Amino acid sequence: YVGPEASGRPEVNEAAKAAVQAAMDGILAPGAFSLTLSPTKLTRYVAPMPFVPEGKEDRDARCREILLIASLGLKQRLEHTGAKTAVVGLSGGLDSTLAVLITGLAMKMLDRPMTDIVAVTMPCFGTTDRTKNNAVILAEQMGATLRTVDISNTVRSHFKDIGHDMADHSVTFENGQARERTQVLMDIANATGGLVIGTGDLSELALGWCTYNGDHMSMYGVNASIPKTLVRHLVGYLARDNEGKDEALHDVLEDILDTPVSPELLPAVKGEISQRTEDLVGPYELHDFFLYYVLRWGFSPGKVYRLALYALGRQYSREVILKWLKTFYRRFFTQQFKRNCLPDGPKVGSVALSPR
Repeated sequence: YVGPEASGRPEVNEAAKAAVQAAMDGILAPGAFSLTLSPTKLTRYVAPMPFVPEGKEDRDARCREILLIASLGLKQRLEHTGAKTAVVGLSGGLDSTLAVLITGLAMKMLDRPMTDIVAVTMPCFGTTDRTKNNAVILAEQMGATLRTVDISNTVRSHFKDIGHDMADHSVTFENGQARERTQVLMDIANATGGLVIGTGDLSELALGWCTYNGDHMSMYGVNASIPKTLVRHLVGYLARDNEGKDEALHDVLEDILDTPVSPELLPAVKGEISQRTEDLVGPYELHDFFLYYVLRWGFSPGKVYRLALYALGRQYSREVILKWLKTFYRRFFTQQFKRNCLPDGPKVGSVALSPR
């Protein structure tokens, strides 16, 4: 029924109107339809790490595809800008390792020497010998131009300028180091006619686990849409790819994979890392699970929680999952301002946080 004006035959319209009304009366009448609500048992498989294919062949294929996309994106940016160098801050951690390896792949595509990569290690109060040595070995094995800039005295001078007590290990103490490192990288890029290559990954961006105008900023972020759980597999894939070809590179990549994830912004204790990221913001295995179902599928918090219990309930208790789910939502929404001004980066999967 579409109104009397729709037809020159009123009796047809009236018949249609009556039929529709009868149908609606039947649907809407009290007691016309009932359903007993009962809990639905989940029976289909839910992957605990949805970003990471479980089969080795599929996982290796995904790694190859991501590395190709990321390196092609950087290749295009280096060509387009005419950059003479690619400047990477190398900490000896997973993210910066993946960034410099992708940069190496891009240089090979451009048929440019590895010396056009300027790998900068910037030790400070929390840097351990293990991570510093791994950064140096990695740069040397790749053939990159290595620069070591100890920022300790500069940061101390800065804290003196702003009246910050060195014994106060607050967020100012941590972020002062991160911002100084970014300044060093930007100035070296200016001096060498290059671009600063960002190292932050998708999981860090989701949680806002980065220093605003510190490691948050670069000129092209190659890891920007790669979640932390996948970063580990990408580095592992490249480590296996070098096994038997370059044993020194293979060994340093394996040691980096075994190193706890840490920003190393608090003083080391007896030469060991004192600040472990997952103790502070929660397991990345959980956060990547939350991220996938929140962004890729738009599921509600209750549904994400239920799926997490189903997929990861053996590894984590209900209380632990709920605690970090609340942390995820709180940080995801309060840290949006950091994502509003992200540098460009390649999108390698179905989930990304770039405002573009």
